[in-house]
Amino acid sequence: MKKSTTFNTMVISEEMKYDDVTVLNYRIEYPEFVSDNYKKSIRAVNQFYKGEALALQNNFRTKLYRMAVEQYLDDIKNGFPVHVFEALQTFEVTYNKACIISLYFDNYRYTGGAHGLTVRTSQTWNLKTGKMLKLRELYKCSDNYKSYIKKKIIEQIRENPDIYFVNYEELVEQTFDVNNFYCTPQGVVVYFQQYDIAPYASGIREFLLPYNRCIIDPARKCTK
Repeated sequence: MKKSTTFNTMVISEEMKYDDVTVLNYRIEYPEFVSDNYKKSIRAVNQFYKGEALALQNNFRTKLYRMAVEQYLDDIKNGFPVHVFEALQTFEVTYNKACIISLYFDNYRYTGGAHGLTVRTSQTWNLKTGKMLKLRELYKCSDNYKSYIKKKIIEQIRENPDIYFVNYEELVEQTFDVNNFYCTPQGVVVYFQQYDIAPYASGIREFLLPYNRCIIDPARKCTK
């Protein structure tokens, strides 16, 4: 029997100063997967996430740091309280079964104002092929998968429409992104970014599409 894939949480963090005053704190968490199986794919996945983390660190240490320094100088000039910039990336492994790993990353940034903003990204890997699974590969009915999924999302929104913008149907159509999904043991979760279809207070909106005759469990991809 094949053992499951495990992972370690790797961390890159730094407190960045200007004139001996902290202007930016960042912390980047990313996974390092460990398995006796699919070693070539695991190595490629780990290289992917390490590369993404180092690119993000470079962005924080250059572009975001410059922004933080400019904000600091402006705050000092105008006698305002200093706003320390914050950047944090966390991740959650949501599916780890057979040859499939699915996970999402939340990238939070605070650059002043009332609150920060979180952007979510996600990937679902087939370790057998070494490639990311696409949403359309998890759909088995004959009609258009995008239309099916958007219809199911709107049905769920109608159960509690008050937390969404009034023109949510139009916004679902405009902002639906085939890359914004991850898998769980219960089904596929499709999500929308903050402000896409609902106010900030409603957060990142998620919609579970349970596995059924149309939405297939990705573990079935491991038996082919």
